[in-house]
Amino acid sequence: MAQIAWIGAGVMGRPMAGHLAAHGHQVRVYSRHMEKLTGAEQEGLEPCATIAQAVAGAEYVFVMVGYPKDVEEVFAGPGGIFESAAPGTLAVDMTTSSPELARRLWEQGKEKGIRVLDAPVSGGDRGARNASLSIMVGGEKADFEEVRPLLACMGTGLHYMGQAGSGQHTKAANQIAVAGATAAYTEALRYAQAAGLDPRAMLEAIGGGAAGSWQIANMAPRVLAGDFAPGFFIKHFIKDMKIIQDESAQRGVELPMLDTVCSLYEELARRGLENEGTQALIRYYEPEA
Repeated sequence: MAQIAWIGAGVMGRPMAGHLAAHGHQVRVYSRHMEKLTGAEQEGLEPCATIAQAVAGAEYVFVMVGYPKDVEEVFAGPGGIFESAAPGTLAVDMTTSSPELARRLWEQGKEKGIRVLDAPVSGGDRGARNASLSIMVGGEKADFEEVRPLLACMGTGLHYMGQAGSGQHTKAANQIAVAGATAAYTEALRYAQAAGLDPRAMLEAIGGGAAGSWQIANMAPRVLAGDFAPGFFIKHFIKDMKIIQDESAQRGVELPMLDTVCSLYEELARRGLENEGTQALIRYYEPEA
């Protein structure tokens, strides 16, 4: 069984680490917020006070944190992976981050003897809990093949996308599609309510046709239940869309739909809703308190 370090124990990170432990691997976990590791021992996870303690002796290091600045600090900051992990360690960043940063960390890793993959995921909190994530990987293919059995503990869709940064570019495309699908079902609900339709009956009617989507099947019911708990935070979705806007601007690509959806979420953040789930977009249409 593998010796694994896991950095980050949020809504998705902790259950993902738990799947590795459930498959018999030894998993040490570090979180900046130690309260997130309460009860971790019952899940087969060993809490650690520092990154250096977590990665000591680890063959594989997985990272699942919030923002690109967090990724860079975990890898390249004092006491981080590059400073503390042994040469030959394979580090897998599963955070949705910047393709440019992914390429830079891959290059820095080569200088340090640390192999780096960018492997963002899609599927939200349910996918993390059910080990049904789609995982998009950039970096050396041999490294992907080596870590594939561990990725299979967390996801059912394992996709090698190419050189370093390719996983992040693929996740960017994923988030563009998610932005459109989320806005679409939200406005469908808003229209149905205004027209006096039963929104559940409406979703059932359109969900089996051309309008059907993962978002309609999984997220729209949360809206109807008034469940805005974060499977994926609004603040993190805004972060993702800002990364995409930067990347697309560098390539001269216009993304007017994404820009519009981002502005809607920024308005919700302005209202103080940045810690709710992305399904809370429906609240954009409520009168501001």
